[in-house]
Amino acid sequence: MAASNADATGAENTARRQGIVSYHSESRRDTSARRPSRDAGYDATDNYANLNEIAASSPVQNDDGQHLHRVRTLEERRSHHSGETSREARRQSLARTISHSSRRPRNSRRSSQGGTSYDIPDNYVNLDELATPSPVENPNEEPVYLHKSLEEAKKQEQQYERNQIRQRREELAVGQKPKEEKDEEKVVHHVSRFATQLYTISYLILFSFFGTLARLGLQAITFYPGAPVVFSELWANVGGSLVMGFLSEDRMLFKEEWGTPEYDQQLQKAKEQSQDEESGSSTDQAIDLAAAKKAHAATKKTIPLYIGLATGFCGCFTSFSSFIRDAYLAMSNALPTPLNHPADYGVFESSTSTVSRNGGYSFMALLAVIVTTVSLSISALHIGAHLAIFSEPWTPTMPFSFCRKFLDRLAVVLAWGCWLGAIFLAIWPPDRHDNPPEIWRGRAVFALVFAPLGCLGRFYASIYLNSKISSFPLGTFVVNIFGTAIIGMSYDLQHVPLGGAIGCQVLQGIEDGFCGCLTTISTWVSELSSLRRRNAYRYGAASVVIAFCFLVVIMGSLQWTKGFSALQCTH
Repeated sequence: MAASNADATGAENTARRQGIVSYHSESRRDTSARRPSRDAGYDATDNYANLNEIAASSPVQNDDGQHLHRVRTLEERRSHHSGETSREARRQSLARTISHSSRRPRNSRRSSQGGTSYDIPDNYVNLDELATPSPVENPNEEPVYLHKSLEEAKKQEQQYERNQIRQRREELAVGQKPKEEKDEEKVVHHVSRFATQLYTISYLILFSFFGTLARLGLQAITFYPGAPVVFSELWANVGGSLVMGFLSEDRMLFKEEWGTPEYDQQLQKAKEQSQDEESGSSTDQAIDLAAAKKAHAATKKTIPLYIGLATGFCGCFTSFSSFIRDAYLAMSNALPTPLNHPADYGVFESSTSTVSRNGGYSFMALLAVIVTTVSLSISALHIGAHLAIFSEPWTPTMPFSFCRKFLDRLAVVLAWGCWLGAIFLAIWPPDRHDNPPEIWRGRAVFALVFAPLGCLGRFYASIYLNSKISSFPLGTFVVNIFGTAIIGMSYDLQHVPLGGAIGCQVLQGIEDGFCGCLTTISTWVSELSSLRRRNAYRYGAASVVIAFCFLVVIMGSLQWTKGFSALQCTH
């Protein structure tokens, strides 16, 4: 184990040295770039440098994925000639970053300093909603910061687990007491493993309802005559990605962590230390805010309420299968438009006639759906993180005792009670004798019946599959492809002259509930933003291309042979 730890430390030191070399090399390049060329050239005036098209940094500054990276802002380039102050600030930032990296323990997890903590199963770390680094890695806009990818996070977690197993074997071999038994001597009250899993599953079920209803409601209000974007699933994907970014970066909602706000305490100590330094007094030990922030992020991601919000609400608010379905319908010139639609909402019913077009327009329609959805969802992820940073002074904190003693238990009752109530409403709708009849089942109830199944399926698939390949999140990929295939088959069955209104409503519930919650955009774009560039493009392209090919085979075989029949249900 000592050898493996030494190897890990040596690898990190090597990466850090490479980053430092890259940092100083970039500084030398900046200096040499101002030297006059010996060859004949253009005699441009000095004020040409005031053009922001020339002065602005490259959009991709860390093109090699360096572990230690220096940020070049436009403000810094503008003030570069005034010089020594900014260079001194960069040197201090570099020293702080290297100091933080060297002091931060590798492959270690922080235990609670008393109070109550959840007994989270180890395989929960395979959830990419919990494993992905924050969308904003440099919230304080330091000139130098440490970059960390999703692959590195997974490799460190796997190395940590291997070290723990090796350490247990060595301790048992020499007859020592395992560390887990020693840690039990601390005054830490752990919630039982069964209770922790029950709370987590209950939150997933409860927030799958909220996410599904939010998605269906947002589709309804964004599907109106003259809408500039006719595929209304876009706004649900953007909204869910924005909430995911906010939760990933937020440090206030779960500030109390397991009952002790350690990150907040470290932050206050750092402020006091800064004031002492300004007054001339010195302190013996520097406060490592980077390590404290990382420990806080790791702690809040073990809280069942956070898992319910990130995996349950955001994952069910967004839908990868509906995104690929809209892409196929746009390509095949069958995408519903809100022009001249009936007054009541029906996402698949249109009174408009489709105007024929050539293949070039269909290809452009396909690209429009894909590019718009992916780009806006990734942008929303980062905007959500920026909102969390901006609203930090006003974001309230959820008391840990209130969450632990009240919300957790209330979630168990509400989740299972609401699921049972949705099943009863689907069997015995309350408006059976009204006109129009039984609209509740088609609008939302059947979707709520199937939503928890899709959410829990995605949760367990991520737990058992995401750790297989660190550079390719297999769990998210499998559920997105499988859910897309299911939504294609359900769509086909809806558009054949078989069955009646009830069967059509059940299929609509499978599409909106099961497939909508089984597949996710928020986790997908979070993974794309955290993976290395080559792996992100490979993973993203494979997800879109393979899912789209499935729909071409499943839906295209019916549309281009017999054609789609009219729906038996409008809800």
